[in-house]
Amino acid sequence: MPIMESTPQRLVLKSGSTTLTLSRDSGKAVLQRKLLFWSLKPLEAPLANISEVNVDAAVDRASGVEVCSTMLVMTTGAAWALAAADKKDAQSSADALRSFLAK
Repeated sequence: MPIMESTPQRLVLKSGSTTLTLSRDSGKAVLQRKLLFWSLKPLEAPLANISEVNVDAAVDRASGVEVCSTMLVMTTGAAWALAAADKKDAQSSADALRSFLAK
């Protein structure tokens, strides 16, 4: 996920039609998604509820290609998966998220 904005108060990551915004001002993480022409209802979670950030790798059975994503795991047990182009992209997104949440 390319980093669209990175300031001490706000981090915005975008991948395709999915945008993840973390804001210290509001204290929330917002995941906005689109399906074709329709915007889906945004998902919101307090920043304090994000317990860990992982890189998840799986192999597609049909093609044998490794598919990677950045996972935000919440204290409630929910998780948000953010698609990545490759493992390096997923790792750089995870590192950016971890450094933002650590401050």
